[in-house]
Amino acid sequence: MLNVNEVLKPTHRKRFLFFLTADIIIFAFSLYLSLLLRFDLNFDFVKKSGYLYKLLVYWLPMIILIKSAFFYTNRLYFVSWSFVSIEEFFRISISLIASLIFLMIFNYLYFVITKEYFMPRSVPVTDFFISLVSISAVRISKRFYLERIKKEKYNTDKKALVIGAGLTGERIVRELLRDDKANFYPIGFIDDSEDKQELYIHNIKVLGKLCELDNILSSNQLDAIIIAIPSLPYKKVRKIYEIAKKHSINTIKIVPSISKLPENYVNIKDLRDLKLEDLLARKPVKIDETSVLSFLKGKTILVTGASGSIGSEIVMQLVRFEPAEIIAFEIDETEIYYLQHRIDYMLKRMGRNVKVEYVVGDVKDMKKLRELFENYRIDVVFHAAAYKHVPLMEMFPEEAVKTNIFGTYNLSKLSSEFGVKKFVNISTDKAVNPASIMGSTKRAAEVICRAFKKEGGTAFVSVRFGNVLGSRGSVIPIFLEQIKNGGPVTVTHPDMKRYFMTIPEAVLLVFQAASMGVGGEVFVLDMGEPVKILDMAEDLIRLNGLEPYKDIDITFTGIRPGEKLFEEILTAEEGTVSTKHSKIYTAKINEKVPLEEIEQYLKDFETLLANNFEVNQIKEKLREFIKGSYLNSL
Repeated sequence: MLNVNEVLKPTHRKRFLFFLTADIIIFAFSLYLSLLLRFDLNFDFVKKSGYLYKLLVYWLPMIILIKSAFFYTNRLYFVSWSFVSIEEFFRISISLIASLIFLMIFNYLYFVITKEYFMPRSVPVTDFFISLVSISAVRISKRFYLERIKKEKYNTDKKALVIGAGLTGERIVRELLRDDKANFYPIGFIDDSEDKQELYIHNIKVLGKLCELDNILSSNQLDAIIIAIPSLPYKKVRKIYEIAKKHSINTIKIVPSISKLPENYVNIKDLRDLKLEDLLARKPVKIDETSVLSFLKGKTILVTGASGSIGSEIVMQLVRFEPAEIIAFEIDETEIYYLQHRIDYMLKRMGRNVKVEYVVGDVKDMKKLRELFENYRIDVVFHAAAYKHVPLMEMFPEEAVKTNIFGTYNLSKLSSEFGVKKFVNISTDKAVNPASIMGSTKRAAEVICRAFKKEGGTAFVSVRFGNVLGSRGSVIPIFLEQIKNGGPVTVTHPDMKRYFMTIPEAVLLVFQAASMGVGGEVFVLDMGEPVKILDMAEDLIRLNGLEPYKDIDITFTGIRPGEKLFEEILTAEEGTVSTKHSKIYTAKINEKVPLEEIEQYLKDFETLLANNFEVNQIKEKLREFIKGSYLNSL
C-alpha cells in the first residue's frame, strides 16, 4: 500500500492530481458512452425518458470512488509518464477487473432489492473495455510522443550501433528513443544470438552478428558504437575498438559491469567512454563472495590511506559486504573530504546504511593511532597508506622509511595489542628483487608483518600486485594530461613493460586473499601478461580520437633512477604455491626476522634519521634489514 505522505511531495502531488482528474473524466465519459451504446445511440429515447440521466447521477459517484480506490491501491497515480510499460498496463487491467466485479455485485443486489437503479448487465462490461482502452492510451501517450513523434524532429543526433540486443541493450535503446536530451539515435543492433537475427526491437533491426561488424559499418553511415553487454570479454571489446577505428568511428560508449551498479541494471546515464583498461585482454575476476562476505560482514574495518587509489576503492567495495563500520584514515584532508562525498552519494544510491567514520591522521603518529584503536573496536585492518612513487622516494628516502616502515610497524604493533583479527598489508611487485628505495621499504613492511605473524591472536598477511590502471600518479593520468596539452607523450623506453590490473579487480582479489590468510602469508596476485608501455601510449592517443606520431608525438626519455626495464614476474624470486583461487598464489619465503631484531633496526633508523644521514647509509641499513644480496644494485 502506498504511503499517503508520498502524495504530499510536490512532484508526486502534481502527478497524482493530473492522473486523478484525467481518470475521472474518462470514467464519466466511459459510463455515458456505454449507456448510449446500450440504447443503440438513441438520443431521443434517452432525452425523453430521463432514465440515462438517473443512472448517471446514481452510479457515476460510486464508479469513480471504486475505480479510483483500486487505481490508488495499485500505485497507478504515481507512475512516471515517460516510463510507462507493460507492467502498468497489467495493473490497470487488474484494477478495472476488480472494479467490474464490485459493480456487478452491487448491480445484482439492486436487481434483487429494487429495480429502480438497476443497470443493464452489458453496460459495466462495455464500460470496462472503454475505460481500459482510454486510460491506457492516456498513460502511454507521452512515451509514444517521445519515442515515435518527437524523436523524428531531431536530425542532429549521432547515429549509433548498439552491440547487444539483450535486456541491457533493449533498455538502452528504449531510453535513447524517449530521452530528448540523449544525443544518440540507434539505427541497429548487433547480437550473436541466432534467434534474434532480423528481429526488430523497438522498431530497431538486429543487423547481424559481431563477426559481421566490419561489413555492417561499411554499409551504414555511423557516428558511434554503444557496447551494451556488461560481461563482454576484453578481447571482443578490443576487436570492436580496432574495427571502429578502421572506419573512423571515434565515439565508443560502453556499459559498466553489472556488479558495479547498485540497482543491477543499466541506463543511459551509466554509459561511459571506452577506457584503456577495457582493451586489456584479461579475464574477468571472480571471487568466492560467500567466504568474503563471511569474513567482512558485521566487522569494524580500518582502512589506512583511505583516499588513495587503492584505499578509496577498498572503502567503496567494502560497502557491498555489509560491514558494521568503516573507519577511513587518511593524512590528506582534501582527498578524504572528496571521498566522503563520493561514499555518501554511493550509499544513497544503493540504499545502504553503512556507518563510515572519516579520520584525518598520519600512520607515523603513534599517539593518534593509539587513540584510534582505543576509540574503536577494530576487527580488520587494510593497510594501504604508503609512499609509492619510485623516483621521488630515491630523492627522499627518509620519507619512505618513516611511512612505509615505521607506519607499518606502528599499525602492526597496535593491531596485535588490541586484538585485531586480521591485518592486511597492501604490498607491491617492486618488493620483489627491489632495486629502489620504495621497493625496499615495501619489502621491509612485508618482513614486519611476517615477524608479527600471529602476535596477540592477530593474523598478518601481505598481498602483492603490480601496477593498477588509473591510479594517481600512474602512467595513464600522466599520458592523458600530456595528450590534453597537445603532446608529446613521454615514454621512458620503447621496450619498457609492466604488469597491470584494474583497481576494482585488484581490490576484489585482496579481499579474497585476506579471507583465505591464516597468518604470515605473502599472497601474490596473477597479473596476467605484461603490457608494453609504448602500446598503451599509442592506444590512449587513439582513444582520444587522435593518431600517434601524426597528431601527438611520442618521445623517449630514458629509464629513471630506481626503475627496471622489465619487472620480474611476481612469483620469480621465491616460487609460489597455488591456492584454491586460480588468480592467487602464496609466495614461498624463507626469510624470517625476529621481532626483537626488527625493533633494533628501527632504533638504528631513528638514530640515522636524527642525524645528517647520507642516502647510501639508508640503503645499507635496508640491505641489512631485509637480508638480500639482490639489493646490490640499490
